[in-house]
Amino acid sequence: MGDYRRKCERLHELMEEYACEDVAVAFSGGVDSGLLLKLAVLHAGGRGKQVFAITAATDLHPVTDERIAEKVALETGARHEILRIRELEQGDISCNPVDRCYRCKKYLFQAIKETAKKTGVSVVLEGTNVDDLSQYRPGLRAIQELGIKSPLKEAGFTKAQVRALAKEYGISVADRPSSPCLATRFPYGARLTAEKLRQVELGEEYLRDLGLYNVRLRVHDDIARIEADREALGTVVGHREEVVSYLKSLGYRYITLDLEGFRSGSMDEGLEKSDR
Repeated sequence: MGDYRRKCERLHELMEEYACEDVAVAFSGGVDSGLLLKLAVLHAGGRGKQVFAITAATDLHPVTDERIAEKVALETGARHEILRIRELEQGDISCNPVDRCYRCKKYLFQAIKETAKKTGVSVVLEGTNVDDLSQYRPGLRAIQELGIKSPLKEAGFTKAQVRALAKEYGISVADRPSSPCLATRFPYGARLTAEKLRQVELGEEYLRDLGLYNVRLRVHDDIARIEADREALGTVVGHREEVVSYLKSLGYRYITLDLEGFRSGSMDEGLEKSDR
């Protein structure tokens, strides 16, 4: 607990520093950026500084993310702006290359920086935490190259610690599961289309409605592979007929349940280090 409190103090110091001027938060509506937005508003408020929440709405992210982002931004009192971005038309992203995350983040954060600059804001914050550093995240390089600040990472916060502090501040998305880019549901090299991404989004919404927490619908051509928390695998089996019927109605021919359960970044498992 002492280590956690020291990290909290460090995070507040960083946010106090960044809030010396108007600031923008790259805001997805998740717990990481939600906590940053809350703290930015708290530290900027007493100084008469403005906080802008900038959300990128794209084909690669579920529509529900946008609605949640609007709700949380309203709760914090930040000014909220939504950018409509067509990522699939940029830099061969639709080919889902191994460095897709880098290309995507570079494009998104350039757009966010340009939007912030139009309002006179030069400081942009984003929600990487230290747990992200242990996974294959080429997009982190783009964030560093563009000079985006990552206070949670700087303060040493893990995902669990982010959630703990978010709960202390009563942030409504404190327990919301992670919602990464929908392209992560497809193998590298698979052609991405808006229709395929929408199918995955609908499939995962259906599975979450069964009460699943962490769930991914990984797509291999006409095979839909369901990943869920191990303790929830029985729930999927218990609704087998309904699940199969619904997912087939979306266009998948074969429906499978991954017995290893949910693994963040499971599509990266076959990558050699030389590919990264």
